Amino acid sequence: MAWFFVGRSLFTLGERGWTLPALWVTLFPVIAGLLFMAYNQSRGHDVRGGLLNFTRVMAALAAVAGLTLVLRAVMLLMSGQADSLATGIDPNFFWLFLALSIAAAAIVGVLIGLPVLKLKGDYLAIITLGLGEVIRVLANNLDLYSAGSQGVTPIKSAAVPVFDRFAAALGFAPDQHNLLFLYLLVLLVIAVVLAVNIRLDKSRIGRAWIAIRDDEIAAQAMGVPLVQTKLIAFATGASFAGVMGMIFAAKQTFVSPESFNFNQSIAVLSMVILGGMGSFPGVILGAAVVTLLNLRVLPGIGEATANVPWIPQQANPGQLQRLIFGIILVAMMLLRPEGLLPSRRRALELHHDDNQEDDSDHGDGNALSNTGAEVYSPGLAPVTENDSAGGKK
Repeated sequence: MAWFFVGRSLFTLGERGWTLPALWVTLFPVIAGLLFMAYNQSRGHDVRGGLLNFTRVMAALAAVAGLTLVLRAVMLLMSGQADSLATGIDPNFFWLFLALSIAAAAIVGVLIGLPVLKLKGDYLAIITLGLGEVIRVLANNLDLYSAGSQGVTPIKSAAVPVFDRFAAALGFAPDQHNLLFLYLLVLLVIAVVLAVNIRLDKSRIGRAWIAIRDDEIAAQAMGVPLVQTKLIAFATGASFAGVMGMIFAAKQTFVSPESFNFNQSIAVLSMVILGGMGSFPGVILGAAVVTLLNLRVLPGIGEATANVPWIPQQANPGQLQRLIFGIILVAMMLLRPEGLLPSRRRALELHHDDNQEDDSDHGDGNALSNTGAEVYSPGLAPVTENDSAGGKK
C-alpha cells in the first residue's frame, strides 16, 4: 500500500491512464520475491539472509522514491503549474504532500528533540508543550511563508472518481463527496498507525524505549544508545501527527496556527491519561471519552440547566466546562491513576506495593510479624522433621 502511494505521486500524480499498469509492473518483482522466499521457507530453508537483503533493496528504493518526490515538488513549485497555488492547493498535490508531510514532520520532531535530550519526566512534557507554543507563535508571525493568522486556504483533497460515485449513491451532496474518501482514508491511516505501534511495542526499539523510560543509566549500561533511540521516538511520533495533520487540513479545507493551540495539546494529553498510558485500546477509549465530554456531554448539561431558576448564571455548568473537565481529570488521577483500560505493565508499576505479599502467611513458615515463635540460630540443620529450619535454639 505504501508503494502504491509513492507510485501515484511518482507517475504524474495519477492523471495518466498508464499509471496503474506502471504500478503493477513495479510491484510484480516485489510480490514475486516475497512469494519465492515464502515457498523456500515452507520447504525448511533459512530465508533470513534473503529477507535482510530484500529489506535493504526496499530501503534503497524508498530513498530514491523520496528524493524523486522532493525534486518533483521543487520543479512543480518553480514551474507554471504553481500558479494554481494562488487560488488554492491543486488536488493533484494531495498524494505528494501526504508523503512529504511524514518526512517533514519527522525532521521537525528530530529538531525539537535535539535540545531536550537531557530532560525526562514532567520536565520533558513541559518543554515539549512550550516548544509547541513557540512553533505556533512563529507560524503566526511568519506572514511571508505561512500567511500568518489568515492561514492556507482553500485546501482540496484528491479527486477519486470511485469514491465520488459511491458517495453520490449514498446521498451525499456534490460538495461532500470527498468526506467519505477522507473518512475511509483516516480509518486506513489509523489501522496502519496501530499496527506499526503494536509491532514497535514488541520490537527491540520498543523495549529500548521502555528501558530508557524506567532507568536511563541502566539502559545505557546495557548498550542502549540514548541519543539515537530518543530521536527515533520523536521522529516516529511526529510522523504520525504529520500525516494526520495533512488529512485534517484537507478535510477542513483550511489550516492556520490557531487550529493547533495549547488547549488541543492538553486535550490530547487528557486522552492518554483517561484511557491509560501504554494501552492502545485505552487511548482509543480515552479519545472517545474526551471528545464526547467536550462536544456532547458538558455542552448538553449546560443547555439542560440553562433555564433552571435556582441555578445562578455564573454557576451554570455551561460556563464551567473547563472546571468540570479538570475535576474529572483530578478524580481520575486520584482514584484510578492507571486509566480506564491500562496496560498490564503500567498497572503493575503503579500498584507495585499492593502486589507485595507476605508469603509466610500462606504456608507453614513463621510470619514476619512478632508471633512469639522461637528464633533458631542460622546455619544449623533441623534434628527432626517438625523442627523449623535453622536447628535448635
